[in-house]
Amino acid sequence: MLKLPGHDRYDYVPITKRAKYDWPDGKRLAFYIGLNIEHFAFMAGRGNDPFQGGAAIQTQRNFAWRDYGVRVAVWSVFDMLDQLELPATILLNSLVCEHYPDIIERIKERGDDVCSHGRTNAETLAGMWEHDEARVIAETTETIAKHMGTRSTGWMGPSAAETRVTPDLIAEAGYTHNLGWPVDDQPIWMRTRAGPLLSVPYPMELNDMGTNVNRDQSGREFADMIVDQFDEMIEQAENHPLVMSVALHPFVCGQPFRLRALRRALEHCMKHPRRDRVWFTRAVDIAEHCFHLPKGVIPGSA
Repeated sequence: MLKLPGHDRYDYVPITKRAKYDWPDGKRLAFYIGLNIEHFAFMAGRGNDPFQGGAAIQTQRNFAWRDYGVRVAVWSVFDMLDQLELPATILLNSLVCEHYPDIIERIKERGDDVCSHGRTNAETLAGMWEHDEARVIAETTETIAKHMGTRSTGWMGPSAAETRVTPDLIAEAGYTHNLGWPVDDQPIWMRTRAGPLLSVPYPMELNDMGTNVNRDQSGREFADMIVDQFDEMIEQAENHPLVMSVALHPFVCGQPFRLRALRRALEHCMKHPRRDRVWFTRAVDIAEHCFHLPKGVIPGSA
């Protein structure tokens, strides 16, 4: 029989055959914003381009487009989240701490959860030797802890790219949960050589980078995706608790014409007739809730 390359990180457990549980206060749908705040190299390394997509030639033009995110757009996104009283999980490149102290102060003021997102999105962990990858993880961890005043417990590498040993390395580095596997609508436990690591859902599809940049769909189309996802998941969540996340990048979603549509979509979620069934939260809070559930409830915890 044909045997394909695989992994042993988790078992196949269909969502229809899992234990029942609730989010805090009997909520059924956990909702969080994953806001990516990143730093890029100038005319070197990796980085998206609004005309070339993912595998882009680096120019001053696409660097400036991304730099708009930390100079202008992120402040509009923060203001929108403040107006909606929405918390966020910040997927933070550690070099942001060195270059944009005003952003770090705003994150602290808001009380957002920080998820380590590597040093910079100009590089990827994929293809690194294990020793070099471990050094990047350690450097990222130390820099964020120094500037935030507390270490992060969540990880997602740049572009959510991993090597075969990334889960092992981040668990060994003291991380408790990972956002890099878009495999489920519920948290699941993954196996690593350092013990269990929780996978918290993070979207590949409901992501402004994939939608607005790679597939060139409009801000209104992305907003419609958010609304449809929310309306469908709030119904599905009556059968089993679910996690919905919206992945944002300020240099994409913070363009004014996209921000207006995004705000309308998030207002729809916040004002939904069944919002009392929704836990508007952060990824770290979802992880903490799962850590305290009895063994056997979350897949892989038995």
